[in-house]
Amino acid sequence: MKALLQQTLATEINITSVVLRLTLAIVLWPHGAQLLLGSFGGHGFQGSMGYFTSTGLPWIVAFLVIFLLFFGTIFILLGLGTRLFAIAFVLLFLGMIVNVHLPNGFFMNWFGNQKGEGFEYHLLLIGVATGLIISGGGKFSLDLLIHRSLKKGN
Repeated sequence: MKALLQQTLATEINITSVVLRLTLAIVLWPHGAQLLLGSFGGHGFQGSMGYFTSTGLPWIVAFLVIFLLFFGTIFILLGLGTRLFAIAFVLLFLGMIVNVHLPNGFFMNWFGNQKGEGFEYHLLLIGVATGLIISGGGKFSLDLLIHRSLKKGN
């Protein structure tokens, strides 16, 4: 179990991962705050749950989406469980592309002439999250601190 934890938390000691973590957290946390807290013009937890379940999404999936977008971004920012949360984000955005955005094409609705938003934004975030899956939390991450602590305990 300890070996699995060490492997999961292992990280390249680089600044690139820090930039990826900051980018993902800064872009996604406000969306999580909209969904959970109602900040930034959002509908809050009850409104978000109501909307998601009205689209046919099971309540547990709706709850996990809200949880991931709010708390997952905080974990990513801190570099704690970076790879696990990055995998969750990749799965979330793949699901969003397949279930919602694919019929609208690649481009976002910049000029208001499409039925909805395309998937370019989601694809970009998948790329950022995939970078974190590959490299881990990087320098200044809690993953690195925990990994070093576990290695010393051997």
